[in-house]
Amino acid sequence: MPPSHTPPHAWQFFRAGGVDQVIIRTGEDIARLPELDQKLWVALACPTRGIEFDERTLDLIDTDHDGRIRPPELLAACAWACAQLRDPDELTRPGDTLDIAAIDDHTESGAALAGAAQRILALAGQADATAISLADVVARSEHLSTQRFNGDGIITADTAQDDTLARETIEHILKTHGGTPPVGDPPLPGIDGPRAEAFFADLDKISAWAAKAREATTALALGEHTLQATQAMNTVAHKVEDFFARSQLAAYDLRAATALNPSLEEYTAMAGTQLDLSSPSITALPLAPITPKALLPLTEGVNPAWAGAVRTFRDHTVAPLLGRQADTLTQQEWHTITTALAPCQQWLADRPATPLDVLGDEVLHSLHRSDARQRVMALIAEDEAEQKHNDHTKDLEKLLRFKRDLLELLNNFVSFSAFYQRKGAIFQAGTLYLDARSCDLTVQVADAAQHAKLAGLAKTYLAYCQCTRRGQNMGIVAAFTAGDVDFLFVGRNGVFYDRKGQDWDATITRIVENPTSIAQAFLSPYKKFVRLIEEQVAKRAAAGEARAQKSLGSTAGALTNTPLKAAGTATTADTLTATAPRRTDVGTVAAIGVALGSISAVLVGVFAKFVDLGVWIPLALVGIVLAISGPSMLIAWLKLRQRSLGPLLDASGWAINGRMRINTRLGGSLSQTAKVPDNARRTLQDPFAESKAPLWWSLSALVVVLVLGITAWRLQWLDRWTAPAKPVALPVESTPPAAGGGVPAAPPTTPPTSPTALPAAAGAASAAR
Repeated sequence: MPPSHTPPHAWQFFRAGGVDQVIIRTGEDIARLPELDQKLWVALACPTRGIEFDERTLDLIDTDHDGRIRPPELLAACAWACAQLRDPDELTRPGDTLDIAAIDDHTESGAALAGAAQRILALAGQADATAISLADVVARSEHLSTQRFNGDGIITADTAQDDTLARETIEHILKTHGGTPPVGDPPLPGIDGPRAEAFFADLDKISAWAAKAREATTALALGEHTLQATQAMNTVAHKVEDFFARSQLAAYDLRAATALNPSLEEYTAMAGTQLDLSSPSITALPLAPITPKALLPLTEGVNPAWAGAVRTFRDHTVAPLLGRQADTLTQQEWHTITTALAPCQQWLADRPATPLDVLGDEVLHSLHRSDARQRVMALIAEDEAEQKHNDHTKDLEKLLRFKRDLLELLNNFVSFSAFYQRKGAIFQAGTLYLDARSCDLTVQVADAAQHAKLAGLAKTYLAYCQCTRRGQNMGIVAAFTAGDVDFLFVGRNGVFYDRKGQDWDATITRIVENPTSIAQAFLSPYKKFVRLIEEQVAKRAAAGEARAQKSLGSTAGALTNTPLKAAGTATTADTLTATAPRRTDVGTVAAIGVALGSISAVLVGVFAKFVDLGVWIPLALVGIVLAISGPSMLIAWLKLRQRSLGPLLDASGWAINGRMRINTRLGGSLSQTAKVPDNARRTLQDPFAESKAPLWWSLSALVVVLVLGITAWRLQWLDRWTAPAKPVALPVESTPPAAGGGVPAAPPTTPPTSPTALPAAAGAASAAR
């Protein structure tokens, strides 16, 4: 029989955002997801933070703990969940509860999960229950953390309870080898198996060394007391060597003795401070006064800070080795003592270096002789026995979370069906209310400046906002995909509602401008023109006001600083000069008149040609409008066709695989403007409405101008004004021939005058008069 091949899975797709997206609705779809070509996935990575999804579930999927979810991790989660269930369709029925019978107990892992579920229900007093909820598992996990043995392999000093030896040993381990991060309630540092094993291994090393040293010193003159004598010598050895070195230098030159002993100034400095025998200023002094005799006193005349150590050295080292009670020590006797204790000194140097030295030899010897090791390791073993149950509890929590959340994650990762069906995608942070509209396409942003560098490629109008609530801060970016943007500016305030319904104060901090609709682009040139005129008028008015204020200030200053006598004795000539009216230049007036005449002629000519179009006038008006608004509308149309969701999410850490277009219809649903309900009652009378009189006057004037223009066109007045003037033939008088029979002189001629120059010249002459 040839091997049977599994037929390819029949996938279903829907079209949205210009991309074919897979429909995941059955358990088989989830189980066969590895067969779907990843080029058909909408996203290839997403962050585990900054999205509206359960962080604990994302952490369970993120097995490498790098803060990102990728296809291999998501496929592994789907495969594991399907392997634990009898029917993968359980994953398509989201909920917090799972029937125990739905777990596949034919496998080892499934049987362990089913057993863990029954054990948790039994401990909770629900042994007869057939279903387990996520709340039951979480409550059990929280209860484990407060138990004496919770399965984490860590014990604290309180774990020992009434066992004093075990408690003290745990405290010694914490002191020498450190502890784990605090656990429990209240949180306490604890120890685990490796730390306990390291402590007892060091204890064995010290004990073995001590036993070897005791055996080796029995052959010496002092026997088993040799180690004690050596330790007493080592305590004062550096001070004794310092004393004999100073004494030899004083014997070499008597003048050095004064300098080698403390000076009166040093004692005077110490007299003004608070002293005790452990003060550094005292311990730093020589062991005894320096003399050329090099004789070290052992009873009287010793530095008080070292008197006790010197007495111990005399009783345990000097007296046993010299065989007499000595009150002084020579340098030769010192060399005799060091030579006798040299072998033991080497044994001390061979002592293992461990953190246990801080505990002292008596404590270490006591611990080694007791059964502290057995007691502590028994506590750790008893705690570790619960580890298997703890692992099964965690796996059961993982299965319940996957049952509740896995399908939603797939519909926001493999496809964006949740977004295009307007069910709320996991990347949507909430809703922003601002400028009489609501924006549903909002994304959390950590760094607005960095995010805007890539998000600007989305060809969408973006407003970055800083949100604050009860001392908390959050950054978002909102996409305005419908309506006008005339009153959106940095600093404007609004309200942001997150997915939990909490309200935040939102302030615009940055704007990325792009068209929101073709209608907005149509009016954009006119709005810009009006805004430019308003700005220029405002600038001119401000400049004029500044000049007026400056002039008034100068005049006021001049009047204030002018003497009264000088003001009253002004000459008549000065008065006449100051008050003489300024005469208008006739040439300037004539030039202005000629310019106005030329402009009026041009306007009349254009209007005449426009009127000559007749029935084509509406088409000409449309052409003029298109010439003005056409480029803006074309640019808007091109950008709206390129408007995409991808760059907006890529800048937030996603890896979007498709272009994910935002067309006009979808954009209109993402940004909704204010609308009065259909069943509402409206009172249209506005007591504060603007007066319509200027509008009526403007419309009336426009109608009058149109009527006059049409009348002039019908009566052919325009033809008379625009027709070229005919030259007028002047009568030629006969002139007698010049004397001498020459050729008669030519009569004077007058150049033709244009019809537009006559009124201009007349106006100039009138103005000159």
